[in-house]
Amino acid sequence: MFGIIRPCRHRLSERLQTSWMAHLCGLCLALRDDHGQLARTATNYDGLIISVLVEAQAAQEDSSWRRTAGPCPLRGMRTASVARGEGARLAAAVSLALASVKIRDHVEDRDGVFARRPVAAGARAVTRRWDRQSAGSASTVGFDTAVLLDAASRQGELERSLRPGGSVLLVTEPTETATSAAFAHTAAIAGRPGNAAPLAEAGRLFGRLAHLLDAAEDQTADAASGAWNPLTATGTDRAEAERLCRDAVHGIRLALREVELNDRALVHLLLAHETERAVDRVFGSAHAASCRTGGGTEHGPAGGATAEHPHQAPPHQAPPGQEPGGPVPPWVPQGPGFTPPGSKPPRPRNLLAGCAVWALMACTCQLLCCEHEDPFSRERRKGFCERHDCCECCDACSGCDGCGDCCSCCDGCDCCDGCDCGCDC
Repeated sequence: MFGIIRPCRHRLSERLQTSWMAHLCGLCLALRDDHGQLARTATNYDGLIISVLVEAQAAQEDSSWRRTAGPCPLRGMRTASVARGEGARLAAAVSLALASVKIRDHVEDRDGVFARRPVAAGARAVTRRWDRQSAGSASTVGFDTAVLLDAASRQGELERSLRPGGSVLLVTEPTETATSAAFAHTAAIAGRPGNAAPLAEAGRLFGRLAHLLDAAEDQTADAASGAWNPLTATGTDRAEAERLCRDAVHGIRLALREVELNDRALVHLLLAHETERAVDRVFGSAHAASCRTGGGTEHGPAGGATAEHPHQAPPHQAPPGQEPGGPVPPWVPQGPGFTPPGSKPPRPRNLLAGCAVWALMACTCQLLCCEHEDPFSRERRKGFCERHDCCECCDACSGCDGCGDCCSCCDGCDCCDGCDCGCDC
């Protein structure tokens, strides 16, 4: 998985989390159905924005944009409603082309294992096949991936011809052109030709943002390995790179105001808020530093103040027959590993059975992706991703299930004047 859009599930309401996963799974399955199992490795967070944009512009009552998918190990062997149709196919074609370009870039830079000739030769063969496959599937939805491949070829020429002191925006131009074309084509698929121009602008700025963030993130590693980096090559300092990134985020927000959407909640959250969080993740921010050091105002799950003491525990649940909120008797066990009075504790598995269950759950990703029963103690536990995917990001924006899934996220954000999130708050 790669991409700059990485929303934490704790910032998504239940509806937006379901929609996000529907597009992510839809992209993965479209890659499998159109291009084979290996192509599923091209699934990426940024590519599924194409699918999100198509569905957000289409009629909400149109059920042809979703289907029920069978059990999948990454969903804990559960079925799910996933995105399908032309939006998912366009997202798959664009993602495959992006993955091809990324692999080709690694080969040219001789990064890691790609420095070995057999690996590089195999990677080149894969990129050629993916180029053909993405062009074929994109043509079925009326999109020409030649603009993506042409941008990739011009990228190398621009990098070789660039002189120190040149503008870094000359380097980002091919990426801007490619993403602009992909974003604009979502309007054609959804039957909203009036959205093509603002979406093209949003795509252009998103491409610039993605390119600059990738360069800033890799700058130290590139310097250590001697690899080419656009910021280093042009002499662009990080302050200027950050300014360009934040200007791009602001431009995306302005462009989105001109786009007519039937359901803008997820689009707004991904392109207006998660882009800013991506910039903060790479360059840091005063707000992020305040959260990490414990400064500033603490916020609870709905954006309100938390308890006076940061370690104050939530009120306990009273055992059966006791008034809620009352003191817990000293003879009632508390804490992890204890079960409520009256419940029979689960019988632990022995070592052999526990190891067998652990192996099965590991192979089906249940240990990572969903709530599960501990293989040995049989206690209920959260998956690793659910326990560790949030880091310091759960601030006031976790109140997004408040009124329209995204309006309560917009406090202090100049992109939400008048609340264009489509809700009634």
